[in-house]
Amino acid sequence: MNKEFYPERHILSIDLKSFFASCECIVRDLDPFKVPLVVANKKQGNGAITLAVTPFLKAQGVPSRGRLYEIPKNIKYMIVPPRMSLYIKMSEKVISIYLDYVSCEDLHIYSIDECFLDITNYLKLYKMSDYEIAKCILNDIRKKTGLTATCGIGPNILLAKVAMDMEAKKNKDGIAKWTYDDVKNKLWNISPLSKMWGIGSRMEKKLNTLGIYSVGDLAKFNKFSLKDKFGVIGEELWNHANGIDLSQINERYNLKLEKSYSNSQILFKDYYKNNIDIVIKEMVDIVTRRLRHNHKQALVVGLSIGYSKTFGGGFHRVMKLETPTDSEKDVLKICMFIFEKNCQNYPIRKVGVSVGRLSDKDNIQLSLFDNLNALLNEDKKNLVIDEITDKFGKNSLLRASALLPDSTIIERNKKIGGHSA
Repeated sequence: MNKEFYPERHILSIDLKSFFASCECIVRDLDPFKVPLVVANKKQGNGAITLAVTPFLKAQGVPSRGRLYEIPKNIKYMIVPPRMSLYIKMSEKVISIYLDYVSCEDLHIYSIDECFLDITNYLKLYKMSDYEIAKCILNDIRKKTGLTATCGIGPNILLAKVAMDMEAKKNKDGIAKWTYDDVKNKLWNISPLSKMWGIGSRMEKKLNTLGIYSVGDLAKFNKFSLKDKFGVIGEELWNHANGIDLSQINERYNLKLEKSYSNSQILFKDYYKNNIDIVIKEMVDIVTRRLRHNHKQALVVGLSIGYSKTFGGGFHRVMKLETPTDSEKDVLKICMFIFEKNCQNYPIRKVGVSVGRLSDKDNIQLSLFDNLNALLNEDKKNLVIDEITDKFGKNSLLRASALLPDSTIIERNKKIGGHSA
């Protein structure tokens, strides 16, 4: 590959090790590397999903996302219930550490326990190499929170992420750096394909039928044949197999942290196009309620969807509104438009809703098609709803759909205790 045509950034991909389980150990003054602790809801019985296990249990072959009955009977362990409010607070502490090193536009929060940082413009400022900065950040995380993190370094987001997944977690210092020179001797050696970021087991099977069994096989396959068979995804697969990723954090991923609100959740069962709308509606309610509570309105709306590991991948898209709003109807309309335009009928396991470009709600801006009375009536309705939920709790007044089996809002409100992710 001709490296001259591709970005030469300094990207960090940082992951918090066994995050949920480590948080539970830290507040109990336990060492997650020495304690057999499992985060799971015991009320769901022996078939409950293990949301996280400590590194101690992982070293004994216990997977982080299995079922309680799958843990070997000869292994003794303690079970603690999940506490999303705790994990969110810990995540916020770690994010504040990242922001000690980079500005918000150079930080992308990929999930509650994983972030990307673009430190390209900070090397001269700190007079340090990317490896030295990564080491300082990981040390700060350990010192200030007690959490252990691993870090991949690369010239783009993809190679940083894969370096973290494939190598950093095995290294003693938790850091691995990959360059374009490592594409052939490291990236191409990845097999089976589902080990590669963005390739799920279903896509792996489809590629196997084409005689593609390693990332190297994928990189050498005809790019245009892949595009004909899989569309845009086929072209992206070929690019990634060759270490190519043109996306940049400050252009593609980020709504500025200090001027945005967001809410995301990992789903504990597969959702599809026919039932995910109930979850999106509930998340829009949470985000717009936060807008109104802080007397803000948003000009930009974003939706993120992550597919199950079987398929891998997902998307994140943002759209700009004509006028700022705090209305759940407006935000939901945009979210569903983004969803219908971009979502494939794959099982969904992660959803995120965000609003950005915030401004104070000092007055109402009307477009030519707005009805002032309708807007004022909606404001009054929202005010009454917010007053009731503020006084009696977030589960005191909900959509009727909250009683449906696909709803997550009642349990989520209990666990989060009023905080947004």
